[in-house]
Parts: sequence; C-alpha cells; structure tokens
Amino acid sequence: MRTSLSVILFLILSGYQLLQAQTTDTIKTQNLSEVEVSANVKPSSSRSTTPLQVIDNTEMERIGILSVSDAVRRFSGVTVKDYGGIGGIKTVSIRGMGAQHTAVSYDGVTISDIQSGQIDIGRFSLDNISDISLSIGQSDDIFQSARSYASAGLLQVNTSQPVFSNKSYKLNIQAKTGSFGLFNPMVYYAQRLNKKFSIATNVGWERNDGMYKFTYKNADKTEERKRRNSDVNIWRTEFNLYGNLGKGGELKFKANYYDSERGLPGSIIFYKDDNDERVWNKDFFSQLHYKNTFSQKLELKAQAKFSRTYYKYISVNNNIGNNLQEDRITQFEYYASAGIVYKPVQNFSVSLFEDVFQNRLHSNFADVDKPTRLSSLTALAAQFSNRHLTITGSLLATYVDEKVRSGEEPDDKKKITPAISVSYLPFLKTNLRIRASYKKIFRVPTFNDLYYVRMGNINLKPEYATQYNAGLTWTGRISDMFDLISISADGYKNKVDDKIVPFPTMNIFKMRNYGKVDMTGLDVNTRAHIAIINKLSVDIAGNYSYQKVIDVTDENNKNYKHQIPYTPRHYGSGSISIENPWVNIAYTIIISGKRYALDQNIPDNEIESYTDHSISLNKSFSIRDHNLRLQLNLTNLSNKNYQIIKYYPMPGRSFTFSANYQF
Repeated sequence: MRTSLSVILFLILSGYQLLQAQTTDTIKTQNLSEVEVSANVKPSSSRSTTPLQVIDNTEMERIGILSVSDAVRRFSGVTVKDYGGIGGIKTVSIRGMGAQHTAVSYDGVTISDIQSGQIDIGRFSLDNISDISLSIGQSDDIFQSARSYASAGLLQVNTSQPVFSNKSYKLNIQAKTGSFGLFNPMVYYAQRLNKKFSIATNVGWERNDGMYKFTYKNADKTEERKRRNSDVNIWRTEFNLYGNLGKGGELKFKANYYDSERGLPGSIIFYKDDNDERVWNKDFFSQLHYKNTFSQKLELKAQAKFSRTYYKYISVNNNIGNNLQEDRITQFEYYASAGIVYKPVQNFSVSLFEDVFQNRLHSNFADVDKPTRLSSLTALAAQFSNRHLTITGSLLATYVDEKVRSGEEPDDKKKITPAISVSYLPFLKTNLRIRASYKKIFRVPTFNDLYYVRMGNINLKPEYATQYNAGLTWTGRISDMFDLISISADGYKNKVDDKIVPFPTMNIFKMRNYGKVDMTGLDVNTRAHIAIINKLSVDIAGNYSYQKVIDVTDENNKNYKHQIPYTPRHYGSGSISIENPWVNIAYTIIISGKRYALDQNIPDNEIESYTDHSISLNKSFSIRDHNLRLQLNLTNLSNKNYQIIKYYPMPGRSFTFSANYQF
C-alpha cells in the first residue's frame, strides 16, 4: 500500500504536467536562445533554525584539506573515530550519540549499512566534491526524502555538476604523491552531448604502503618502529548523466564503483606491532534523481537507488594453531522515494515524502539465515518563513517489517516521531538571530545487534534519542576591512534511552536495551574575512566544542556519570589562510582534550590530549586557456604519534604534493 502511494503520486503529477503542456495559448510566442546556468547554492548557516556547518571546495582547497574525514574533523560537535593507519576505518558521531545516529548522504541519497549501522567516510575521495555539510537535528530543507528525517544528524557529501562555457568538454588530470608511498592519479572528463544532456566520468587509483614510523613506550623502554599491514589499494570510478528537459524536468543518473584491498592495522600492545587482518570491498550503487517544477507553487522530486556491497575479511589467528577466519558479507538495497512540496500562499510551504526500501544480507555466518528488512518512511513537513521568523515542523512515520528464513523474527516496529525548530530575527539591522529546536528520533537495531553470533538479541527495542538545542547566530561587518564576520553559539541537552549495549549474562555477553546517556554541551563557530588590499586577503575560522556526555544507566555502576569512551570534553580547530598574488598559504590546528578508552574514567584508561598542526601552500598558473594548480601540504608538523583510538598511533610528520591541470 505504501509503495503504491509513491507510484500513484508520481503518475498524477506527471499527468498534470502533460495536460498543462497540451493547453493552447492564444498569445503569440517567440523562442529565445537558451542560456545554461548551473551552480551549487551554499546553504546559509546563520539563517538555519538548527546547527548547520558547511565547507565548500573553495575553502577545502584554500586550507589544504586532503580527505572527507579531515574536513569533518573541523566541524564542532563532532567526534571522528580514526583507527590509525592509512587503511583504518573512520566513523562520525554527533554530540556523543554514536555513529549509528549519524546519516550520510551522497548527492542527496542516503547511504546505508544495515549490518553495522556505521558508515566509513574513509571510502570517499575529495575528487569532484563541491561541498560537505553537517546538519544537527532536523534541517530546514523540507524538500528532501523521508529518510533524511530519520537520524539525529545528517552529513551530506555533494559532487560538482559540470558547467560549459566556450567549450563542449572539460578535462581535469590530477596526481598526488607523498609520504608512506602515496600515489593517487585521477582523471575527470565531462562532455556536453547536446542542449539537453551532458555526461561526466572520473576514475581514480590510490595506493599507499602506510609504513610510517612511530615511537612506542613499554615501561621505561622507548622504541621506534614502523606501522605494518596498513597498506591500501583503491579504485574509484563514477559515471554521471545530467539531463535538462525544460518543462519535462531535471534528470540525473549516477553509477559508482569502489574496489579496495586494505590491511587493517592492529593495536600496538606490548611488543606486538603487526596484524594479519585484511579486508576487501567491492561496492556498487546506481541512483536516479528526477525533479520537476510545475509552477511556483508545486514541485516534485523522485529518487531510486540500487546498491550491492561486498565485504570479505580474512584473519589468521596465530594463537590457535594458525586457524584461518574468513567472513564474507553481501548487502543489497532497493530504494525508492517520491514526494512533493506545495506552497499555497506566500511564506508557507508543506511537503509530503514517501520512502520504501528493502535491505537483504547474505553471509557465511552459520547462525544468520539471510535476514530481510522492509522499511517504509512517511514524512510530512511544513514551514513558515519571512524576514523575521522561520518555523519548521515535521512528523515522521516509520514502519519496519523483518523476515528470516528460519528461526525467530523480531516484532514489527511502528512509530511516529516529531521535530520542530524556530529561528527569530528581532531587529533587521543587527542580523542577530535566536534559534531553538527539538527532535525525537530512534534507530532500529542493526543486523549485528539482532543476529550476531551468540551476542544477537531479536527482542531488542529501538534506541531513542531526544535533542534540545538553543543558540544565537550573527553575521555582519564591522568595517570595510572586516567585510564578513559570522558567529554562532549553540547550547544543547540530549539524551539516549534504551541504548543498545553488550551486557554480561551467564558466561557470554548479550545485546540488551540497558544504557542511558545524557549529553550537555556547547558548540561555537566563528569565521572572518579580512580584505587588506587588492588581491591580498585573510580568512580566519575557529570552532570549539564542550561535550559532557555521561553514562547515567545505573547509580551502582563504577562508571556512573563518567564520560563515555572516546568523547573529549574539550575539542577545537582553527585555521588562518592568506591569499595573495604570489603563493597562498594556510595554517590549521586541531586540539583535542583527553579521552578515555573504556567506561571507567581512571588513569589506566586515559588517552592523552593532542594537538595537530598543518601548513598548506598552493599556487595557480594560467597557461593559455588552461589552468595548472600546485599544492603542498605538510601535516602533523610536531611529529607526534598521538592516538585517537587507544593503541592505534596516528602518522607523524608527512607531506603531500598534488598537481591539477584543467584543460
């Protein structure tokens, strides 16, 4: 029934468009030449009713960001878990709620991992990325899929669409090299086929041996060693088709393939510094996006996606007679979404979206018999916005049905969750806005939570998160020199109930709804642009987070009201970049307070604070109609092998050199 709703909605609106096209206009018409306009609109962080942080390609190039995880680390309120080494996975947690509560979308379509619920953002490359944004709570964009409403925060990665001027093609060749055997060539090509269609494709290869030096201290003895089993070999390929059909709407098709072999760097404990675990990924997805503006009052959006992810893990357990462990997991997803936004009167709009998707998991695990999950999400949202006031509210209806070929099945899950947010501008001349938001959301247990060998529990309930946020934003200028200054400060109070945690029962651990976590914090973001003289300017940015994320599960536990693992109380980043006619230069710093590796906040579990300094130099050259851009990055200037995850040392001082030639 819910699947039919999306199809019927699409057919009705398509029929409406055909009837409009058949209406004869008696007024004499004249055809004008077409002008192609294409641009990515950067959302306004200061006008947003909920915390929104955006970093675009221009800024990433200016300060020398090298990866998606490196960009995300510069957002406030975010914890990026990095398991060290080049091949270590990288996951994102917002305000201490866990990586499963953070959704990640790629060009507007959410990526899923039904097995673990966590997305490894290390798989993304910055090649052809236009911007990365993070919204905490429910964003003001009500013209998006229902799945975008179903998480505590949304990390969006968007790619660039080619713009053709005096040529019908674009060619971009890039190569990177650097420390630890890095070699990363990439080729991007775009072609305008005709007035309506264009294509773009990019292919990249990355290899790195990851054998960086680190110092290890055992008792009174300090040794210098090299990281092992941290090599990567990655192929990334993407094809895009863009269609501008005029009154017929806008069409985009994408096919993406990711193929990698990685060594998983192990923990450095005592004198063991090697690891025999290796991972292979062969991931493919294709997605179709359609959008049509029927009038100033009515718009339609529809999306479809198919994905297949293959994961192979091999480990030799040297402690048990060289036994070989091999895990093979394949996930499938079939996804469809359709919705409309309607603006009956000025300043007011309402949207309705329906998403239906099926997830299947095949593995060689003896105790897991091909579980299948069918999910339906319906999002109803409304927004009022004028110069002084913006109010956004939404309701999300979730229905989940789960099947397994044999054994017991979890109960169906049905729930309606709300969100509301407000931004108010008291005085037009001040540009000072007050905002507040509330959101209630839950996450369904992952397949690991439900079915993992001996630990899984099919009786698990969803894990609920409640978010409260209140803040101030200001944007303006204080002189001709300081032509842009923006400041935002947000305080929040969140909590997670029925947290899914492994709980000891008899001689084994079992997943249970046992944990409760309270979060109190403050996020501050500042930015300034200083125009000194012609072609000489300075950009300054700084972020700070205070996160008190404590376990309040049981007063009798030793870890009651202790900070949860891997969440620092204090975290910040800053950058200063100078653009000039000679060589652009940028300096960035990341500072993290101490953290704890386990639940109890005792000295044995403490991970030291760290500071990471980096410098980037870049210069662009015009060669006839072409452009050559050279960039040098020096990272971790202090050469400290700090740890984000305990016993996983990060690389010391390193360099990356890149050359980008655009035809």
